[in-house]
Amino acid sequence: MLSQERYSLIQNIINERNTVTVAELAEILDTSESTIRRDLTALDELGKIKKFFGGATKVKHNEGFFEEGVSAKENLMSAEKTEIAKYSATLINDNDFVFIDAGTTTSRLIDFIDNYKATYITNGITHARKLIHKGFNTYIIGGKIKSLTEAIVGAEGIANLRNFNFSKAFMGTNGIDAEAGFTTPDIEEAMIKETALRHSYNAFMLADSTKFRKVFPVTFSPLDKCCIITDILPDKSFYSETIIKEVNK
Repeated sequence: MLSQERYSLIQNIINERNTVTVAELAEILDTSESTIRRDLTALDELGKIKKFFGGATKVKHNEGFFEEGVSAKENLMSAEKTEIAKYSATLINDNDFVFIDAGTTTSRLIDFIDNYKATYITNGITHARKLIHKGFNTYIIGGKIKSLTEAIVGAEGIANLRNFNFSKAFMGTNGIDAEAGFTTPDIEEAMIKETALRHSYNAFMLADSTKFRKVFPVTFSPLDKCCIITDILPDKSFYSETIIKEVNK
């Protein structure tokens, strides 16, 4: 097999699996581990993959400032979001004081909440409407409304959150990366998320598998501050970063 053909196959395998070992590649491609190591070094130098001791991983994707609106996000990974939401709703206990972050997966969480003894606070316009329509004890923070995500942001919202101490927080994120942490495109939303997390005893990040190895401009938390609830983990190396629940495993 020619080197260029092998390079292409290796890159395809890594892009599909996110992380792979030298031994796995040697077995799949029926070649020596020394050859694979040379190939990984060459691909790393080209910026195609990221080599580490004993293997390689997919190059993380920097997503920039672009963010889709709520209507566009709502139908993405719909079945996966539903399973994440169903499991997350079971974590709410009597007398919990719960923060629910704006976002499409956290919005779906409300569809499955059945605990009327807890109290709920949110920065999501849609979330507040859904909560009161179900008859829950509900509060919404004040501040500027970001039309794209229908979230309340800004200095007033941050000041509101500083008055609370949540027993649980259910959060959303745009990107998850081992080095960058949890990231989002918007500085004001990032500040709301950061403040809510600082005032929460337990925090859960509701994120489908497409969020992993994506990086947006603003980090609002390191990974170890939240338990991640996802459909299925695309890169098992994340298990070393924090507690992760795969609802479809």
